[in-house]
Formats: sequence, C-alpha cells, structure tokens
Amino acid sequence: MSRDARWKALLELLVERGRLEVEEAATELAVSAATIRRDFDQLAEQQMLVRTRGGAVVHGVSYELPLRYKTARRASEKQRIAKAVAELVAPGEAVGLTGGTTTTEVARALAVRGDLTTGAPALTVVTNALNIANELAVRPQFKIVVTGGVARAQSYELIGPLADGVLSQITLDVAVLGVVGFDVTHGAAAHDEAEAAINRLLCERAERVVVAADSSKLGRRAFARICGPELVDTLVTDTAVADETVRRFEEAGVRVLAV
Repeated sequence: MSRDARWKALLELLVERGRLEVEEAATELAVSAATIRRDFDQLAEQQMLVRTRGGAVVHGVSYELPLRYKTARRASEKQRIAKAVAELVAPGEAVGLTGGTTTTEVARALAVRGDLTTGAPALTVVTNALNIANELAVRPQFKIVVTGGVARAQSYELIGPLADGVLSQITLDVAVLGVVGFDVTHGAAAHDEAEAAINRLLCERAERVVVAADSSKLGRRAFARICGPELVDTLVTDTAVADETVRRFEEAGVRVLAV
C-alpha cells in the first residue's frame, strides 16, 4: 500500500471512529507500528489529526474529512447507487449536482450513458462542485453551468452569495444531493452551513429531488440541515439498508430504491 493510500485509509478510519491507537491501525492496514507512528506524526504536522500518547484523535466531533483524502471505501455501493440515479435522468433534462464522492460517481455514470452521447444539449448540468464541472466539461454534448461563489477547500464546492445569484435565475428538472446524513425526522444534512444553504437552493429550484446516499449515512444527523424529508422524492441507497429504515422513509413519502 502506497503512503498516499495509507494516509487516506487512516484518516477515514479516524473520522469513522474518532480515535485510533497505533497498534489498532497497524493491524487494520497490515503495516508495522513504526510506520503508523510516522504517519500519525506527519499527518499531525499537516493539522489533519491530533497526536495522542499511543495514537491519534480527530480535531472535533464534527470533523469533516477533506474530499481529496476520501478513499474508495464503499466504492462498489456508490457506483451502483450512481448508476441507478443516472437512470432516473431523462435526455435533455436540467440536472443539479451537489458535491461529494457519490455525486461525483453520478456525474461519471451520466457521462458514459449511451443515450447521452449526442444532443443540443444531451443534458444540462448545474453544479457548485468544481471537480464535477472539471470532469464533465470535456463532454461537448453536455451544457455545464457552474454556480460561481467561493471555493470551499474541504469539498471543492462553491458557496456564498455569488452562487445564490445564479441559482435564483434557473429551474431544474432534478436535483441530486450528496449528504453527510439523511434522517426521517431531521432530513438531509451537511457538515457546513454555507454548503447546506446552496444545496437547499438547488432543491428549491428542482421539480424533483433525489438523495444519493449509501446506507451508512441513513439515520445519521449532521450540523447543517439541507431540507426535510418532505422535499425528497427518491432516496437511492444500497441493499444493506435495514427494512425498518426503508419502511420509515416510505411512510414519510420518500420512494426508496435499494441497489
């Protein structure tokens, strides 16, 4: 395992658990304890974690792992979810995509759809995510609209009043949300309030709203609320979702697709 891959895995484990011991991490990644100690020291120098005696902890309970450090954990689930979400989009529609690893996979799934290779345009994609715009800009059959705003380093998403101004002037057929958590009571949520505000605007401008989230994010809450479940038409998740969770979402009026 390369150092880059090891650091990504360490940081994601740390965000998931809140605290990691050296020996625990060494066992998880099948490397020596000395290697993990060096990794922890170097990541602490970059302020990616807080070093403790015998291990490391995250900076706080609401710590958000930067997108560039996120690994392909749950990669197969995210790819299945993305393919299913992409199939909900009709040729010629205007689609809003928020930032995140799952929505990035949705963008890639749309890019390879055979029936979206031609058109004027084949699809209009509105996004506040710089990485998604960058990936799709090479597709001449897609019309790419970037919201504008100030780039947020954690997620590559554009936020602020400049983005508000663009979104207030458009309408969308569908908005696809990547979320940190989606709960029947508290709704869809993100870590950052400015990011959540832009995502909320995308929802308000859309005819229908799709949440793309793997099952680990369901029933979870996060600091900044995007929207309530009443604004969400469809949840696309993986087959590990509990039957009780599906039932509760469906009772709240959300269609659930488990793929």
